[in-house]
Amino acid sequence: MEKIIRPISGFLILLVGLLALTGAVYLLVNSGHAGGSRRAIILMGILLILVSIFFMSGLTIISPNQSKVCTFFGRYVGTIKENGLRYVNPLYSRKRLSLRLNNLESSKLKVNDKMGNPIEIAAVIVWQVKDTYRASFEVTNYEQYIKIQSEAAIRHLAVSYPYDNMENEHASLTLREGGEKVTEMLTAELNERSAEAGIIVKEARISHLAYASEIAGAMLQRQQATAIVAARYKIVEGAVGMVELALEELSKKEIVSLDEERKAAMVSNLMVVLCGEKAATPVLNTGTLYQ
Repeated sequence: MEKIIRPISGFLILLVGLLALTGAVYLLVNSGHAGGSRRAIILMGILLILVSIFFMSGLTIISPNQSKVCTFFGRYVGTIKENGLRYVNPLYSRKRLSLRLNNLESSKLKVNDKMGNPIEIAAVIVWQVKDTYRASFEVTNYEQYIKIQSEAAIRHLAVSYPYDNMENEHASLTLREGGEKVTEMLTAELNERSAEAGIIVKEARISHLAYASEIAGAMLQRQQATAIVAARYKIVEGAVGMVELALEELSKKEIVSLDEERKAAMVSNLMVVLCGEKAATPVLNTGTLYQ
């Protein structure tokens, strides 16, 4: 469990240490004028230097969003998070640990989605250290840990849902159209996996999603065919409405009276004109309607 310690300011210790060093240097320089006590003054000066260096070795600088994990002969003492110049026990071992946000971009993973189609998927993950004790002592290398766990979570997400709903029309969630829901699920799973390492994941978003190269061409043709069918459906639906409106207006305004056979011919001609891919070439009839 992380324990926060708040050591005293180091400026007073720094001042005292500098004064002690200055006094030691003064003693050593002027030891030649001390007569018989010269050796004692030299020893005192050397001892004063050693003591000053020892105590000043307890000074440590904590930068913003940085921390120092302190141990005493293998025992965890606590973590310093307060910024500035601080003074701790000189015998403490101190390990710097960053609390800043980090970006991790996973490699492009090739996996099979829920329908068995091979896809390529990658994600960008924003994370930071939350518990310095776990990050330092629960795992060997927390950066390597989050990298491996992120790939595992991405793979699990990819195999749990289809790429799109082309093969599964009743799919409530797909990787391509999931949007914020997919992001929330991936972030939640990563937080669950990285909790043991004292890491919190702020956000995880899919940065790359595509069919694998061996089926990309076939899937593209399938998507194009689906789009063409959908477009044709809309065209036919609109054409039927226009034909219906035309017949209704002709009958209402009594512009021309058509029997069932001529109505069928008119409907056929209008459907060809409205649904054709190219502009129709008109044929002028100079006779009567029935010639």
